[in-house]
Amino acid sequence: MDEKVSRNFIENEIDKDLAEGRYDHVVTRFPPEPNGYLHIGHAKSILLNYGLAKEYGGTFHFRFDDTNPTKEKTEFVDSIIEDIKWLGADFGDEVLFASNYFPQMYEGAVKLIKKGKAYVDDLSAEEIRAYRGTLTEPGKNSPYRDRSVEENLSLFEAMKNGEFPDGSKVLRAKIDMVSPNINMRDPVIYRIARMTHHNTGDQWCIYPMYDFAHPIEDAVEGITHSICTLEFEDHRPLYDWVVTELEYDHPPRQIEFAKLYLKNVVTGKRYIKKLVEDGVVDGWDDPRLVSIAALRRRGYTPESIRMFMELSGISKANSESDYAMLEYCLREDLRMKANRWMAVLDPIKLVIDNYPDDQVEYMDVENNQENPEAGTRKVAFSKVLYIDRDDFMEEPPKKYFRLFPGNEVRLKNAYFVKCVDYKKDADGRVTEIHCTYDPETRSGSGFEGRKVKGTIHWVSAESAIDAEVRLYENIVDEEKGKLNEDGTLNYNPNSLTVLTDCKLEAAFADAKAGDHFQFLRKGFYCVDSKDTTADHLVFNRIVSLKSSYKPS
Repeated sequence: MDEKVSRNFIENEIDKDLAEGRYDHVVTRFPPEPNGYLHIGHAKSILLNYGLAKEYGGTFHFRFDDTNPTKEKTEFVDSIIEDIKWLGADFGDEVLFASNYFPQMYEGAVKLIKKGKAYVDDLSAEEIRAYRGTLTEPGKNSPYRDRSVEENLSLFEAMKNGEFPDGSKVLRAKIDMVSPNINMRDPVIYRIARMTHHNTGDQWCIYPMYDFAHPIEDAVEGITHSICTLEFEDHRPLYDWVVTELEYDHPPRQIEFAKLYLKNVVTGKRYIKKLVEDGVVDGWDDPRLVSIAALRRRGYTPESIRMFMELSGISKANSESDYAMLEYCLREDLRMKANRWMAVLDPIKLVIDNYPDDQVEYMDVENNQENPEAGTRKVAFSKVLYIDRDDFMEEPPKKYFRLFPGNEVRLKNAYFVKCVDYKKDADGRVTEIHCTYDPETRSGSGFEGRKVKGTIHWVSAESAIDAEVRLYENIVDEEKGKLNEDGTLNYNPNSLTVLTDCKLEAAFADAKAGDHFQFLRKGFYCVDSKDTTADHLVFNRIVSLKSSYKPS
């Protein structure tokens, strides 16, 4: 018997539309406003819309919803294009712009005026709000609502020609001022605003409002299913009103789904903007943030984000996902891909007293113990090594199996060594550990003598590479919550730790920006794409090895 495939509610709606002949070809779109950087929530919308088009053999459109030049910048346009390409949503070579449809939007407004469905209003913004009413009180008609078609046409053309000051007049749809849905109480659909647009320059001094422009953009492009988030559910009647009154053939359908929320993360633009302006983070791509650019810089992969979206699912009910689930997806993606090499983040020198002074051996070491196809490499071993400071203790507690005076451990892929002495500086800080090694215990030699309980990693001092390593934690204090009582961000001052004297094995010499690795016993790391230079390697910790998330 064939296994039953689970379908989400959007797929069920599309299946029904196709079966009933409402559409014969699925066309979806992702229409970001270029007024900021995209974040993890946008990734869900991108992958959902692209995935639906691909699933149904349809078409995916990537369109900038650039109808409000107040906050739009070319910088944001460029970053969004890079984000979408990186996530793997293939939109071909065509980037669409809503502003290219300004003539159709103007013609649509004229059509509404001629049908008696729109009028020019002289009320101020404050007066319009007052006339609109509340959730419990109906609105009341503007004194300009009954202007004639001829007067409205003349006034609207004069608005377009720049004959009135900014804010002095608007064009409103004529719908129903007593509608229980406030969005239907004669919404403003055009405003006067003398602003230079990044795409159309100074061609227009009137601009359409989002709720009017968006359905027209979709209809002009032949979008069949306008998939958007739940906050637009109350706007759907207006969306449908626009495409109906403008008499489009095969008008698009709006379907809403729940946004992706992550616990204790910052996505609000005003909070991020303040973090950037205050120098708390080094830009919108700071790895502590969850903009797509930041996730990419930190080291997340497109595959891990796609897996996260699949686990999160599609629903009509808002809910929060745990950041640990995103980290789990990254570990799963890199587990077989990433080379597992040795890096010492807090180095202390280890000297093997009975090892020949000038001898260097090269150990054959697997690049990834779980993936034989990753091959092997040669790792230098010498008299002087570096180990991590927390792998040695003068007076260890019970069940501490690493290095301490008189104890023997295995150096990973090398020999057994036994601590015989150590040195301290004037402040009592251990500066050097002295050991002896047993040449019979070389890894891979088949030695079957005594056993040791501890294995630690190391880096040979004669070929070690210096690097900077950045350890990231959540940018907000998870115990106290995201916001303080006054609404400000509850910033975690320990969200970034910079280690500047790390020692890495020689294999890292060829590491390039964006490369991923597992630092043995430490976690997954990525070469920083912003601050790494030819003579200064910088690594970002993406995620530790331990996970608190358990897949169901």
